[in-house]
Amino acid sequence: MNTNTSVPVFEEIVKAYDAKVYKLCWYLLKNRSDAQDCTQDIFIAIFQGLPSFKQESTLNTWIYRISTNKCYEYIRRKKRKKRFGIHVQIDAFFSQTISSQQHNPEEIALAAEKSLFFWKAVEKLPLQQQIAYTLFNVEDMSYQEIAAALQTSVSAVESLLFRARRKLAEALAAWDNK
Repeated sequence: MNTNTSVPVFEEIVKAYDAKVYKLCWYLLKNRSDAQDCTQDIFIAIFQGLPSFKQESTLNTWIYRISTNKCYEYIRRKKRKKRFGIHVQIDAFFSQTISSQQHNPEEIALAAEKSLFFWKAVEKLPLQQQIAYTLFNVEDMSYQEIAAALQTSVSAVESLLFRARRKLAEALAAWDNK
């Protein structure tokens, strides 16, 4: 693919995937600024890799593979900078995800607190589980698509999701026992 034809193709890819890639980054990195930076890095990688894209997988899978790899890199870089582990503040939006369904101030506050607790529990999952959980529940990807994006087997994805759900259920049970 020459450079002249790749620019219009790239523009179409950006239009089709910009919001999806950003949303994935936001859920994995839990910080708006980091998600914006990582999204930009992902589209740079897509643009640079477009001429060598061999269509051995779908464009969707290829983009999510690049996206998850870039998020991994971003998280590893942040962990190296913070010797005492990663502690990223969750954007205010995450605390409002459930509260928008409530009507009185007490319900809103409780829903926001529970939402924040849940997303912190997701953040504590091992990275592979966190990514698989996010791709499945936020991006609505199938097990096969997740396996392709993570370069693993469908059974490994099933296992990752099972363990993630079990850990999240335990965390929510602890919340309910408060």
